Amino acid sequence: MHEPSAANRYRTLDLAAVPALLAGLGAVRERLGGRPADWRIREVGDGNLNLVFLVDGPSGSVCVKQALPYVRAAGPSWPMSLERAFFENAYYQAVGPYVGRRIPAIYHYDPDLYCTIMERLSPHIILRQGLIAGNVYPDLAEHMGEYVARACFFTSDLSQGCERKMSGVALFAGNQALTRISIDLIFSDPYLASERNRHTSPHLDALVHELRRDADLKIAVARFGRKFLTQAEALLHGDLHSGSVMVADGDTRVIDPEFALYGPIGFDLGAFFGNLLLNAYAQPGHATAADDRRSQQAWVLGQARRFWLTFRARFLDLWREHGAEGYPGTLFAEAADQARIEAAREDYLRGVFADMLGFAACKMIRRILGFAHVLDFDAIEDAARRADCEAHALEFARRLLKDPGEFASIDAVIDAVSRTA
Repeated sequence: MHEPSAANRYRTLDLAAVPALLAGLGAVRERLGGRPADWRIREVGDGNLNLVFLVDGPSGSVCVKQALPYVRAAGPSWPMSLERAFFENAYYQAVGPYVGRRIPAIYHYDPDLYCTIMERLSPHIILRQGLIAGNVYPDLAEHMGEYVARACFFTSDLSQGCERKMSGVALFAGNQALTRISIDLIFSDPYLASERNRHTSPHLDALVHELRRDADLKIAVARFGRKFLTQAEALLHGDLHSGSVMVADGDTRVIDPEFALYGPIGFDLGAFFGNLLLNAYAQPGHATAADDRRSQQAWVLGQARRFWLTFRARFLDLWREHGAEGYPGTLFAEAADQARIEAAREDYLRGVFADMLGFAACKMIRRILGFAHVLDFDAIEDAARRADCEAHALEFARRLLKDPGEFASIDAVIDAVSRTA
């Protein structure tokens, strides 16, 4: 790792600089084919942080992603460490052997330009856009449940020896700038009168005022904030929402892990689960006379349910097969031990489930009251209609945090959303 200085080569790439960079990389140049003059280049970054270029050549294509020294959504007034590109690549290297094609292929990383050249995913689109459009992806829940199970299990204490795990924790502890963003934007700012916040006003003003005065809610949020900082169970993607997943028929890919850190497994689960719930709550806002969106909403909720069940089943299978560090056979060799071990595993997963729900609720609230919103709601043009959808989501998130005993099973959660969305 290193911060940019006058001695290194960092510069912001543009449409003129990208061809020269790629032409100097033999394998990438060969993948594209032809000459630089033959390549078509577009800048398509629409996220909060980075530049993203798509490059098409006569033989193939690549994606070029470069970190900017500030938050793109806010401009130079909000400086940001370039090191996030390093941690993104470190995450890909760490989980790549376990998740296979669920992440894009990485062709080259330039540590001075903080730039990654990777597989261009086509005809994939951002999952969030597909869900808003009413598209159906039959394999989504299984792919994502399997992904989180494998990425988290194989980087956890249940699989790795303490030496390797501690080395990983030490490495990703350096991702301080983006961890600070998560702390502020998820667990703090939405509950304050922060200048970075926004909400659908005046429609939600009374509810927002009420939430910010709800001490029990804020205590619950603070408890999950502590878990986020202190419970280093596994290597997390750190920002696993529906904008960090790209989909095509039969294929699902996870992108943008620059927020990677070691933390509670329920955080990644909750981020994805919570974003599915947000989409379910937004569906009535996209209804038309020809389509009330109820079938799409039911499909999304079915995917949320299957996502958890897939994760749970696969994580348990991996633990039974590869869990040398979790209840090792040298300590539990007796046949009678196995039932007790299985009960302990089930108890562990109950804790992960509770964490998933709590972090999902925190994510839902920040996406309605905080800095970075979701298009699921923002694309609803009628403010009153949008606010109605958002209010239902906020109230449910508050229930998840304040009354977790209501939700002992995934079916209880999905049933409750179905009645309130």
